[in-house]
This record gives sequence, structure tokens and C-alpha cells, in this order.
Amino acid sequence: MSFFNTKIENLRGVGAQRATLLQKELNIFTYGDLIQRYPFRYLDRTQFYSIVDLHEDLPYVQVKGVLRNREVLGEGPKQRMVAKVSDGSAELELVWFKGVKWLQSVVKNHQEYIVFGKPTVFNGKPQMAHPELEEVTEAKPGQSFLQPMYNTTEKLKNYHRIDSKAIARLVSDLLKIALPHVLESLSPALVQQYGLMSKAEAYQQIHFPQTPELLQAARFRLKFEELFYVQLKLLRQRDQRKVTLAGQIFKEVPTLVHFYKNVLTFDLTGAQKRVIHDIYKDFCTGQQMNRLLQGDVGSGKTIVAFISMLMAADNGAQSCLMAPTEILADQHYVGLKVYADLLGLKLGKLTGSTRTADRRVLHEQLRSGEMHMLVGTHALLEDVVQFRNLGLTIMDEQHRFGVAQRSKLWQKNPNVIPHVLVMTATPIPRTLAMTLYGDLDVSVIDELPAGRKPIVTVHRYDANRLKVFQFLRDQVALGRQVYIVYPLIEESETMDYKDLTDGYESVARAFPEFQISIVHGRMKAEQKDFEMQRFVNRETQIMVATTVIEVGVNVPNASVMIIESAERFGLSQLHQLRGRVGRGAEQSYCILMTGYKLSKDSRTRLETMVRTNNGFEIADIDLKLRGPGDLMGTQQSGVLDLLIADLAKDGRILSESRAAAQELINDDPGLAKPENFNIRRHIASLPATAVNWSRIS
Repeated sequence: MSFFNTKIENLRGVGAQRATLLQKELNIFTYGDLIQRYPFRYLDRTQFYSIVDLHEDLPYVQVKGVLRNREVLGEGPKQRMVAKVSDGSAELELVWFKGVKWLQSVVKNHQEYIVFGKPTVFNGKPQMAHPELEEVTEAKPGQSFLQPMYNTTEKLKNYHRIDSKAIARLVSDLLKIALPHVLESLSPALVQQYGLMSKAEAYQQIHFPQTPELLQAARFRLKFEELFYVQLKLLRQRDQRKVTLAGQIFKEVPTLVHFYKNVLTFDLTGAQKRVIHDIYKDFCTGQQMNRLLQGDVGSGKTIVAFISMLMAADNGAQSCLMAPTEILADQHYVGLKVYADLLGLKLGKLTGSTRTADRRVLHEQLRSGEMHMLVGTHALLEDVVQFRNLGLTIMDEQHRFGVAQRSKLWQKNPNVIPHVLVMTATPIPRTLAMTLYGDLDVSVIDELPAGRKPIVTVHRYDANRLKVFQFLRDQVALGRQVYIVYPLIEESETMDYKDLTDGYESVARAFPEFQISIVHGRMKAEQKDFEMQRFVNRETQIMVATTVIEVGVNVPNASVMIIESAERFGLSQLHQLRGRVGRGAEQSYCILMTGYKLSKDSRTRLETMVRTNNGFEIADIDLKLRGPGDLMGTQQSGVLDLLIADLAKDGRILSESRAAAQELINDDPGLAKPENFNIRRHIASLPATAVNWSRIS
């Protein structure tokens, strides 16, 4: 058994009871878990302040001075110990409310101390409550260092005295016995090429750095290694899949040629043509395609999906397109059926609302091969849905589907795995795409169709509402339609934000001359569809809604999007909502409404929306504001399991580590060369189920 798989109770100072707490509260089961429990920040104890320079806005600081006037004041629960420390520039008052009896026995008058704590001001004078004290002697003049701070829990701190300092002591004890067991897990060439610190030294310096420079070098080493192994795993999986998984060959495209010449009424953008070329090349290789297609709302992904389905149909294969909602599935079906009918191809639709009689016919047509293409929702995953020869599966807004759901669709062809195209209108930051989808080939549509004008986005405060309403009136007078989106359905006692029911009433009062639709997530599907349809048919001029329309119908005539309490929405969500307008040739507008009281992050989000329509720039800023966990959602957040690297901040290290991993695979795909022994040994030491290959075990 590896040294780092040793159970944590074997470490000096832990024992069975503490081990149970560490396991339950912090997921620390082994020596490996503890050594890779990295500090989340460091207190700077390299700098000494003069007492005269202390003020309340400073973080934790340290001063050096002589302690005097130590005395105990008060009785019973109000008892406290106070003292004064002077460094010649001024006096600092110290006060302790707990452990007074013990402090009396150890704190000495007229002794020089290093005092560490958070400065405050009391009665106009500097004070520190419960500071740490360290005696200054000739033998020990007081070291300057960076003090590691470890995450712990209230339960551990308050009831079991396992605070950050206690964890630091355990880590210190572990490092004394662990460092000789740390094996180098990168090749000598990589260590030299990137100027990396040794792994053992990195562990020592990440926990107890001697200087800020050594801490930086340790961080770089550990982040590089972690991201290198993430990329190595993904790139090897991609290459392995290409070798082992066959895909149907779709070379013949007569219907597609006819479609281009006689049916398609507009020119494809250069980006769309580039993506179609990528997909056709994949179809000709005889290997399974596994491609991610990214493109902003309205960039024309659906027509690319249809053209891919045409290639499959031209070669005797069926295809299906799965959307996360009925509204979106209906939109795809209505838009594509026009083309399918003109080409003499059978396109079906299967959702939760499809009637039993219609389902029976549809299932029969799929099994016989009479139906060429199928659009639907999760209903496509049902066991009863069987194809004669499924050759292509397309998933729209793929982040809404779990891995298990996606693989269930692939199993619909027992003979050969279908080609896979996953599409998203949610721009994924480059660092996240390289990590989450590093085993997929990625295509990007980064142009809008010809004739589309960029959406004008403005931020307006509630005080400007009358002017906004007048602008809205002017737009409706021009024949346009308007979305008004609210963050909540009903008023929340804890949140002072506009709610949908209130909003609907105030909009109805402000515009008695207009017809208004209302749509929210608690309505039944048929009610929602009815209201949506009224808006599509221009029977209503204004749609009041929640974010249910974020992924929704295509209404080219809607030219104004008003987002109430815009500070409540995430950046990507604001961008998605804005994408509901700007789908016609007319100039479109997005108006972000807020009160005056805004946090710094809210201001950054709003300023970003006003400044740019670029979804990828927005996604990068969103990643920095929210972090990868929030962006990925519950379906994907466990995929990364990163210990130290931060995708929001470590884009450069990620790029370098991916390049290093790709170079290694190109040079030595089987990791058989002697110089790659360290990497081979490290991978072999991991359990087969390991998610993060950089973990020590």
C-alpha cells in the first residue's frame, strides 16, 4: 500500500475520534488527503507595523513592543484581561474575554512580544481583541513568515478546537515524515522545460512558504501538474475514441447539393460554412464524430444541425435532435419541417405532449426507416423509441442533459455508435471548454447572419421608468413587440425585487391600449404554449415573463427586451435573455432596469452588457465573477475535482499544460519511452476510477 493511502488516524495527534471528525467534516481520510488540503490564503507575518500607523481598515497585522499594565477587570462572566503594548511610537491596548485564568499565568509584564491580530479603534485609541502573542528573546528574536490559513468548519472550530492552526500543526507533523515518500510525477524534461520546483519542495512551500517567491513557484508547480494531468487524460481519451469507435461514413450528399441550389433562400456565413466543412470531414473518416458546436443565440446553429441531418439521410441513416424544453423542440420542428417537406423527407416530433395514437405511428415509422429525422425532448430517451439505423444524434443546449442521458441516446443503435453533435448557445469560456470538453472537437460560429444589427443595450434606473415606457410605446407604434422579464414569480419577503405578478398589474395599468401575454414556470405546458402562440401571432404586443423565455421561441418581430431587477441575474443569463431580440432586420434594444443600490459585481455585469455583445468575452468575465462551479451547474460541477488550479485565473497555465500534454502524446502516445517513466508510474499508481490524475496516492 502507498504511504499516502495510510489512514489519517495513524498520524500523531489525530486518533480515532479526531479522524472521524476530519472524515465527516473535511473529507480527510488519508495522508494524501491531508497533504493536498492546501491553504486558501496566507496571513502576512513578514511585515511589522508601527502602532502609530494602525487603523481599522487594516487586515490582520503584527507589531513588536513591550507589554505592561497587565490587569484583570470585572467579575464572573464579565471578567476580562487587559494590557498595553508600547513600541515607542504609541500604545496599543490588548483585551481578552476568554481563558483569562490561563493567560494570567503565561502573559508577563515588561516582556517584549510580537503581537498579531486585527486592529480596531475603541474610545479613539487602537485596540486588539484576543491577539496572538509570541515572546521575543535573544535565542528567538521572532521569525517573519507567511502563515497558512486552512478552511475548517464551525463545528470543528467551536466544539472540537480543530481550527486553522490545529490543521497547520497536523500538516507540519505529516510533512516531517512524508517528504521522503513524495515521488516525482513529471518527466525531467518537463521539469526543466517549464522551470518547475520539485514536487516534494512544492508541498513544503505551499504549506509553509519561506518567501512569497517560493510560494509562487510552489503554486505554479502544483497547478501546472494538476492541469497537465487533466489535459493528458482528456487528450488520451479523445485519441483512444478515434481509434476504437467506428462511425458510419456519410460521403454522398446529393440532397444537400439540391438544398443549397434550390431550397435555401439565404447565404450561409463563413463561420457556418467552416463548421459544416468540419462536420463533413468527420463524417468521411469512418470514426465516430464527437463535436461541440458553440455559437451565440441567433448565430444559425439550427440550420447547421439540419444540414448535418441531411448528410445522414443521403447515406441511409436516421438522425435525431433533442432539445431541453417542449417550446424549443416545437420551434426546431416548425422551422425545419418547411425544409424537410420541400425535400421530400419525413421529419417527426416526439415530446411529452405527443398523443398515444400519434406515438404508435411514429414508433412504427422509426423502426421501418420511413422516418428520416426526429425532433424531441427527453421523450426520445424512452426504451420504446427504437430506430432502424440511427446515425447522428444532436443535442441542443447540451449542458442541460446529464452524461447518462446522452449515452442512453447513443445506445439506440446496437451496431455502430451514432455520430454526436452537441450544441450550446451558452458561450463557454475557453479555459472551461478546454477542461470540460477537452475530449471533444470544438467548432465555433462567431459571426451573425447577414442583415442582423448588433443589439443596443442600455442601463436605466427605476427613476427613468416613465421615459422607458414612452420608448416602449413608440416601438409598439412602429409595429414591434416587447418582452418584459422579471426574476421572481411572487414577492419574496427577504428580497426587495420586482416580482412578476406585481409587474404584470403595473404594465397592464400603464398600457391599457395593448394586449399583454404572461408566461412563467408554474403554468401548465398548454397554458404556456397558448400565451406564447398569441405573442408569435402578434395578437399580444407585450410579453411579461420570467426566465422561462431564456431558451424559447423565435419571434423576429420582438425588438425590445426589458429586464427588471437586472442586478439579480447572472451575466450569461442576461446575455441569453438579450438574445431573444435582435432576430429580425430591425434595430433591437435591451434595457436593463435597476435601483440605485448596486454591488460592485452587479455594476461589473451591467457595464459588461452595455459595452459588448460578444458572448465569449461575456463568458470569460462571468467565469471570473462566479467561478467554474456555478457556471457548470450540478450536471458538470463534479467533473473537474480541481484541488488547487482555478480556471478563472489560470488560463495561461492551462494553455501551457495542454500544449505540454499534446506534445507528449504526439511524441510518445503509449508513454513507453524511459524518460516518461515518472508519468507512467504515477498514472499506474492511481485507482482506475480516479477523476483527477494529479492526486497523490
